[in-house]
Amino acid sequence: MTLHISEAAPHQIEADAVVIGVTKESGGAVPVPGTKDVDEALGGSLAQTLATLGVTGEAGEITKIPSAGQLTAPLIVAVGMDAPAGGDATFDPEVLRRAAGSAVRGLLQARPPGSTEDMRIALALPARDSAEAAAVALGALLGGYSFRRYRSEPAPGASLTVLAHASDAAAAVQRAQVIADAVALVRDLVNTPPSDLVPATFAARAEQVAANSGLAITILDESALADGGYGGIVGVGQGSVHPPRLVRLEHAPEGASRSLVLAGKGITFDSGGLSLKPAKSMEAMKSDMSGAAAVLGAIQAIAALRLPVRVVAYLPLAENMPSGSAQRPSDVVTIFGGTTVEVTNTDAEGRLVLADVLAASAADSPDILVDVATLTGAQIVALGPRVGGVMSNDDGLREAVVDAARRAGDAMWPMPLPAELGKGLESAVADLVNLPADSRGGGMLIAGLFLQEFVPDGVRWAHLDIAGPAFNESAPYGYTPKGGTGAATRTLVQLAQDMADGRL
Repeated sequence: MTLHISEAAPHQIEADAVVIGVTKESGGAVPVPGTKDVDEALGGSLAQTLATLGVTGEAGEITKIPSAGQLTAPLIVAVGMDAPAGGDATFDPEVLRRAAGSAVRGLLQARPPGSTEDMRIALALPARDSAEAAAVALGALLGGYSFRRYRSEPAPGASLTVLAHASDAAAAVQRAQVIADAVALVRDLVNTPPSDLVPATFAARAEQVAANSGLAITILDESALADGGYGGIVGVGQGSVHPPRLVRLEHAPEGASRSLVLAGKGITFDSGGLSLKPAKSMEAMKSDMSGAAAVLGAIQAIAALRLPVRVVAYLPLAENMPSGSAQRPSDVVTIFGGTTVEVTNTDAEGRLVLADVLAASAADSPDILVDVATLTGAQIVALGPRVGGVMSNDDGLREAVVDAARRAGDAMWPMPLPAELGKGLESAVADLVNLPADSRGGGMLIAGLFLQEFVPDGVRWAHLDIAGPAFNESAPYGYTPKGGTGAATRTLVQLAQDMADGRL
């Protein structure tokens, strides 16, 4: 997929389809800024045509209108954007992202089977300044994503052109391309079958990213992990024929004075171990490495954007399988740094691999430490499949992460860490248990409290539970496909940008 920017008039652009926006008002759909040229080319009939076709302007609604030779492009695509921004106000970036994504996704999915030529799509959505132009570009790129590695037919190609007149639009659109590339990397990793993405192959992919991005990288194999005292990662991975790995990447620009450490759960497949999951619950467990993928994608984008912040990324990678060598319920493991944990349930494994790297991050002296994980089913019970939970040992940081997520386009909600729930983590034989005997209530929060035990003293830390939004098992919507979504990737990049800007 290629992306261009142009100041051409919508009615003159060489394209197969021109995308315009319409909003929902009491009298029906109303064209948004950017459609005047198209309306004039149609002889001022656009509003009447929309009304005749019963267009409502609901978000994501797609209506195709033949241009009848009045435009160079043979097809006009009106995409619903819901309520208007009001007056001359700019549109919320997420509204534009979703509109562009819906239009591009709909056009590409409607292509006849076997089509080989790239579809040329011009986006005449509001792009009056760099923010709007970037939102349109990013939404279009994300909406055009397709995972075709295992299909006999190639992915449908597209040439995207954002019609914008803002003087600084080109730089903003280029940034959108960098972010889209990072999200596509994450989606590809999450969608890859677990037999083709074991810890060693995930680590090899990280090596490729490091080489292409100028990142320093260190990879520890199972022997080095055992020698180094990473008992959580070793314990979780010991039941699999595919041994665990720990990947550490670093973006260290000269003169950077702030340090951000990112850690992502990387369980390449989660059977539950000896605490075996029901078969239905395993179907999406190739996505249990979404946190590690998001961290890898984020540091790739951070390096490409040359953000002047030191960023260290940890990817603890393991496959959680049942076997004669698997860890057992009631085993005790020693986490990096010496804390012992009684493993009461082998299916609460993500917190064990994260505990190792959170404790190890003390050596990096982070100003801010953020982990991201598909950690608990309780997150989905509490917040549903599209909204992630944010917990923190610092109220200000928690709110800053939620705000960064909102601006980036990830849905996140602030959650507490009630101290009284921590009582359930007490063990009769070790320092902690990984899962309380009664974990029916507040499971997401209890997992956060467990992780908090391994955060270095004095470090501001936030935990993002993305169990629901990381993998979309329902129909596509907006720019979000079915399968891996790339959740949290944009939030992590935004946090690095906020640190670079002195906002965080």
